[in-house]
Amino acid sequence: MRRILIVVHQTTSNPGLVGQILEEAGYTLEICCPAIGHALPDRLDGHAGAIVFGGPMSANDDTSLPFIRAELDWIPIVLEANKPFLGICLGAQMLTRVLGAAVTPHPDDLREIGYAPIQPTLNSHNPFAQLTHVYHWHKEGFELPQDAVLLATGEVFPHQAFRYGETAYGVQFHPEITREMIDLWTTNVPEQLILPGAQPYDKQIRDHTAHAANVESWLREFLYQWLNSALMPQVRLADKSRAYPSRG
Repeated sequence: MRRILIVVHQTTSNPGLVGQILEEAGYTLEICCPAIGHALPDRLDGHAGAIVFGGPMSANDDTSLPFIRAELDWIPIVLEANKPFLGICLGAQMLTRVLGAAVTPHPDDLREIGYAPIQPTLNSHNPFAQLTHVYHWHKEGFELPQDAVLLATGEVFPHQAFRYGETAYGVQFHPEITREMIDLWTTNVPEQLILPGAQPYDKQIRDHTAHAANVESWLREFLYQWLNSALMPQVRLADKSRAYPSRG
């Protein structure tokens, strides 16, 4: 069982550093893009875990984008199977909605685009304890779901990372980012860089040079721990988690 299900939301999406590390560790990446009609698996018996990546759409788009609703309905399958689940940005926001909490824009319409510091919480054995600066690209944030453990906070969006049970993690930021991906994202949507809270390209590159090595070192250790999290006791999903609250 050396396959990881990779859920992306655009044909140009790239699992980046996350994918590179997993492949180096001997895992096969099974790419699934529900946005273009790929079907999500009914069972995950043959997978070691699942990762849902980001995208320009909202976790609240389930009434207008059928694939968002399909993913919201599918995530509980992963959780109830006690499979390691990692939600990145949009993926974390969808996990949040599945667990009964809201996803909303910043009250001042701020974005986080570029590197920003995060502060690990004082939980024992916090896997985010060594992480200080991470790359963001989002305009919405999430509330902390009931029974979830907050693992990292931020200044603009206070909830940056959490754990639900022992196997599910959600992170607001993009640990998969590479220099090539920064170049691609900023080239594809340069208009985003003038929005409130966005950092200019030059600063993003300077900060990437300063922080990328630490993020990679942390990510290698985190992914190893995450993939072994299924050895811990299973936590059942409560019925209320299917309510999918919207914008608060």
